[in-house]
Order: sequence, then C-alpha cells, then structure tokens
Amino acid sequence: MEHKIIFEAEVPCPDGVEALLTGAVSAALAAENVAVPCEVDVLLTDDEGIHRINREMRQVDAPTDVLSFPMFQMEAGDKPDEGWADPETGLVPLGDMAISLERARAQAEEYGHSVQRELSYLAVHSVLHLLGYDHLDEGAQKRLMRGREEAILAGLDLTR
Repeated sequence: MEHKIIFEAEVPCPDGVEALLTGAVSAALAAENVAVPCEVDVLLTDDEGIHRINREMRQVDAPTDVLSFPMFQMEAGDKPDEGWADPETGLVPLGDMAISLERARAQAEEYGHSVQRELSYLAVHSVLHLLGYDHLDEGAQKRLMRGREEAILAGLDLTR
C-alpha cells in the first residue's frame, strides 16, 4: 500500500530519523491491515514545541512525548474507508502526530534502549491513536494497545 507520510522537523533532525519514522508509520498501517492509501503528517519537535501544541490544542500546559490528532472518530480495529479519501489526492487524511525528539532521547535513556526504538515506539503509538486505539483505562483497552505496539515493534526488530 502506498501511503504518504509528510515529515517536518522544527529541530535539527539526526541522519536517518525521517526514514525511521516513515518506516514505523508505514509498518503500523500495514500491521493494522489498512487497505486504503492514507496520508499522515509527522512533526518532529522539542519539548518547547510540543508544550506549545499541547497548550494550544488540548489546553494542557505541559510538554509530553507524543501527541496524536486523528481526523476521524474510530474504535480500535476500525479501518479507514476509501469513501473518506480526499477527492483531490485519493488519500485518506488519517491525521497528524507531533513527537518531541528531546523527550524521546530522555525516555530512551530512562528505559535503557535506543533513541531509534523510542522514536519508533512513539510513532507506532500515535498511528494506533489515529486508528482509534486508546489507553485511558488500565484494563482491556490499554492491554490491547500495548499488545499491538509490541507486535508492530517486533516486526521492525525493535523489541525491548
């Protein structure tokens, strides 16, 4: 499936990060059997940038690691429909994500794994949010989402 991942960096982007994030987004869409071509916007920023977005869009005055802004209301396991495609592009505009490179680096160190694994995890996590997954409860929803994240990362050979 030919998805369009639009990448933008507000911070200096280390070599390979754009390809890494594009690959993680594409892998998550493939693992979720998304059968229509989608467009996903990915912003790489720092703690200050994600703090600003969080405050403006969610009225939360704090930085975070990743933010997801789905275009459609879906439930976990739902699939985008070709009827949702933009008639000009033929792509389903799935949504946007913002990732703090600064926070990803700190979390990678805290969890004892690579920055590449943390960035990939955050991108996969965000794609699942765009597809209707959530983890607001500490029960079934969170277990389902965590299971999908780990399976997708294992497919990328990025296990813990």
